[in-house]
Amino acid sequence: MIDIDRLADWMDGTGLPGKGEPIEARFLSGGTQNEIYEIARGAERCVIRIPPATAPADRDRGILREWRIIEALDGTDVPHTKAIAACDDTSILGRAFYLMGFVDGWSPMDHKRWPAPFDTDLTLRPELGYQLAEGIALLSKVDWRAKGLGDLGRPDGFHERQVQRWTGFFERIKGRELDGMDVATRWLETHRPIDYIPGLMHGDYQFANVMFRHGAPARLAAVVDWEMGTVGDPKLDLAWMLLNWPDDTSSEAASQASYVDLRGLPSRPEVVEHYANVSGRQVDDLDYYLVLAHWKLAIVLEQGFQRAGDDHKLLSFGPIVPTLMASAAELAESTDYRS
Repeated sequence: MIDIDRLADWMDGTGLPGKGEPIEARFLSGGTQNEIYEIARGAERCVIRIPPATAPADRDRGILREWRIIEALDGTDVPHTKAIAACDDTSILGRAFYLMGFVDGWSPMDHKRWPAPFDTDLTLRPELGYQLAEGIALLSKVDWRAKGLGDLGRPDGFHERQVQRWTGFFERIKGRELDGMDVATRWLETHRPIDYIPGLMHGDYQFANVMFRHGAPARLAAVVDWEMGTVGDPKLDLAWMLLNWPDDTSSEAASQASYVDLRGLPSRPEVVEHYANVSGRQVDDLDYYLVLAHWKLAIVLEQGFQRAGDDHKLLSFGPIVPTLMASAAELAESTDYRS
C-alpha cells in the first residue's frame, strides 16, 4: 500500500487540486512490474501508477518513460489518460510514479468478457474492432519529433535490429529447439517492409490494453499500459493486434480464439482496411509484420516457459510457443510478398 500522508504532502507541494483534503486510495490492479491505485481527494479523482517495492530498479526509469509518452499524447487525437503529474524523487514513495486521469470506462480484461450490451447483441460488436484498430492508426499519426520524443527509441535500423536482437535473446534462454524458427528467421533476414515510416508505437497492442466508454456504440476511451512504448514501426502494432484474430469472425471457433469472444467483430481484412484509411499507411506488406509478430511473440513466451518452475500460467506457454513459431514459418513460406 502507498503512503497516503506522504503522497498528500507531495500533491500539496505540487499545487494539485484538493489541498488539505483527505485522500482515499483503492487498489485497481498490479503485479510484479506496476501497481495502479485510484486516488480520490474531495471531488477530484485520478490514478497513480507506481512500481512495487520489489520491482527491479530500472522500473523507475520505465515509469518515467511511460510518463513521457502519456504527456506527449495530450493535445492529440489518440484516446488516452490525462497526464497530471510525475515524480522522479524516490524518497517520496520509495519509487518513481505518476498521476494520470481517471477513466470512467471498462476494460475487456475486467471479466474477460464483453459487458452489456455487447455480451448479447453481436450487431454492436463490429465497432469494438474498428475502434481498437483506430486507436493505433491515430497513434501512428502523432508527430513524435514535435512532441519531444526524438530520443525515445532508435528508429534508424529498427527492422535490422529485430532479428539480431531477438535471435540473440533466444540463444541466451534456449532450452529446446523450435521447429520452423530457422525458416522464419531466414525469411525475416531477407525481407523488409515495402516502406518504413517511423512512428510512435505501443508495443503490446491488444484488447487487454485499452479501455472503452460505457454503453453503445463502442467508443475507445483510452489506450493504456505503455511499458513497451517506443518510436519504431507502427504497423507492427497492427500485426500484434491481429495475432489471434480469426479468419472467420462469424464462426463458433471465434469465441475461443482469444481471451474475449471475437464473434461478431469485423473480419481481418475489414479492420486492416479501416487502419489503412485512418492512418494513411499502405498495408500491402502486412504479411511481413505478421511473420515478425508471430516469431517475436514465440520467443517472448518461450522465456516465460523456460523460467516457469511451478508457475502454471507460464507452463501453459509450453505448447503455445511451437504453434506460434510454426505459424510464422508457414506464413513466411506461403506468402508471395517480396520486399
